[in-house]
Amino acid sequence: MRIGVDVGGTFTDVTAVDDAGVFHIAKLPSTPQDQSLALRDGVGEVLAGTGTAPDRVGYLGHGTTVATNTLLEADGSSTALLVTDGFRDLLEIARQKRPSLYDLTSRKPRILVPRSLTFEVAERVGAGGEVLRPLEDAEIDRVVRAVRDSGASAVALCLLHSYRNDAHEVALADALAAALPEVYLSRSSEVAPEFREYERMSTTVINAFVGPRMRRYVSRLAERTARLGIPVAPRIIQSGGGLVSPESVARRPVTTLLSGPSAGVAGAAWVAELSGHKNLITFDMGGTSTDVCLIKDGRATTTAERSIEGYVVRVPSAGVHTVGAGGGSIAGVDGAGALRVGPRSAGARPGPAAYGQGGDRATVTDANVVLGRLNPGQGLSSSLYLDAPAAEAVVTAVAARIGLDTVDGAAGVVRLANSHMARAVRTVSVEIGEDPRDYALVAYGGAGPLHAVEVAREVGIRTVLVPPHPGTLCALGLLVSDIRTEFVQSVLAPLSVGGLPELSAALDRLTATAGEWYEREGVPEGQRRSTFTLALRYRRQNFELDVELPPGPLDEDAVARLTHSFHALHERTYGFHHPDAGIRIVGATVTACQAVAAPAAETLPAGDGDVSRALTEHRDVVFRDAAGDHSARPTPVYRREHLMQGDRVDGPAVIEQMDSTVVLVPGSHGTVDTYGTLIVEVGTDV
Repeated sequence: MRIGVDVGGTFTDVTAVDDAGVFHIAKLPSTPQDQSLALRDGVGEVLAGTGTAPDRVGYLGHGTTVATNTLLEADGSSTALLVTDGFRDLLEIARQKRPSLYDLTSRKPRILVPRSLTFEVAERVGAGGEVLRPLEDAEIDRVVRAVRDSGASAVALCLLHSYRNDAHEVALADALAAALPEVYLSRSSEVAPEFREYERMSTTVINAFVGPRMRRYVSRLAERTARLGIPVAPRIIQSGGGLVSPESVARRPVTTLLSGPSAGVAGAAWVAELSGHKNLITFDMGGTSTDVCLIKDGRATTTAERSIEGYVVRVPSAGVHTVGAGGGSIAGVDGAGALRVGPRSAGARPGPAAYGQGGDRATVTDANVVLGRLNPGQGLSSSLYLDAPAAEAVVTAVAARIGLDTVDGAAGVVRLANSHMARAVRTVSVEIGEDPRDYALVAYGGAGPLHAVEVAREVGIRTVLVPPHPGTLCALGLLVSDIRTEFVQSVLAPLSVGGLPELSAALDRLTATAGEWYEREGVPEGQRRSTFTLALRYRRQNFELDVELPPGPLDEDAVARLTHSFHALHERTYGFHHPDAGIRIVGATVTACQAVAAPAAETLPAGDGDVSRALTEHRDVVFRDAAGDHSARPTPVYRREHLMQGDRVDGPAVIEQMDSTVVLVPGSHGTVDTYGTLIVEVGTDV
């Protein structure tokens, strides 16, 4: 059996596939105090439910939010920062950008390392890697004493130009490791060996800040899975989508800040390709937030740098855009008397009022219960059922504050949440020159299928895909992701024959680094697959585009092919190119990969066209009519597990399953394909 476990802000999702190709899923509340508890319980539930012995588990993939939560809650370890003499205030100066240009009350995020824990080191390396001021033994001893006296439990080392020459950082790290073996070390020349001093420092500091907690977590994780009797170590997915060992995560936990969302993107791409779709916008709506990402020709957009709540991180990651609109997003009234939804969330506990766990604030989930879109009689997990009166009470309280009845208030909450999510879809499509009408929307997460059709209509998307198990798709993504990681190296050379020696030296270093990683991960030589990309830009430009390095020798022909590819990519991206402008190599990346065999896709038997076999009841569900008014109408409710290949369900309809609920609004219809994916044609308002 192969198992994937994704821990979200509200629920932990489990997807398992046995050796017969049959999928099994479980969903249970997350345990924020220790995410490994929910993983242990979820895996145990699947094993018990299928009668599988723990020693039959041959693979365990995991998506986690430990590093993300540690950063967002700013409760990481006490961290010291070592910088080159004269650069003590660089982390606080940053890029001198205000978080919001016109908001005079906005504040920058808290500095993770106070000035009192920032220590200058008497040394200097030049931009070319030459040593301008040697690092003396006496200075190393002084710095080690200062760190010891500070009481810091983590140290970030970020010396000037160490991406060109890391000798001084290595010497300091070796001395610290010998004198203070319990202190967590984060070295910029290992974590983010790239130019742009602030971004490199920010990434290195974040890695140190979350490192001790992540190291403890992966240790507990390994212990808990071993106690279950599982013979394999878990693999953890990174922000860029590849799975790595716990040891790799402990070294570079900063690479897991978007662990869960990247798994969902991988799962969505796999499911959609089975159904014949390769141009997608993923739509993952969970309890806390909604994540969207554009996939073109089967490949997700990626980014080398992103900001998470104001903290800059320079590591490869999926191009996921997140908004604070989820099932648990809290609805309220602002100071001007207007309805608002999010970004604050009720979380896993107490959660929405409808969860019956003490929540007393109206949420999007409560609004859906009031509108009849969620079934109070359907359990969200083995121990959690919806409390409709509690949901109605909190929604009524919010609606009364703006002069609306309960139904119109609930409809307003849902419509406002949809507006937030539609804006996110436009961000990953329209704002980068892509027409969302050319893409299908893949709806998943516990709440995604509830809202997807209305969101698709708002942005002009014609087709929505709902996977067979949408509420646990991120966990499925862990089963179809490769074992993979990326290593980056700044180069700073012209794209010309004259620049090839420096490029070749950088590629040799990356090849050696990838080789060490393959050895640590236990990847057999015959299964190692390394690919290289170059970050290129025109002279005097400030941003780069990634171009894949063609196979073959580094020679004049390779330069010509790279030049042609860069001009073409620049034209597609920005609408123009400069054929006579010089091109600069800024950096190189190696992607080290071991392909993982994806599970065989389940197929459904063909139906006879009579969907009444899946009909369970008719329930009053509120929809908006052509005049814009909201009214309840008797709506058929179906069980998804009873739908078969070729079955068509016309809206308005509700399709329920254990891990999610699909709402087909009037004018839409859904058809079940060979693999059980519901293909929804959105249609128009009626």
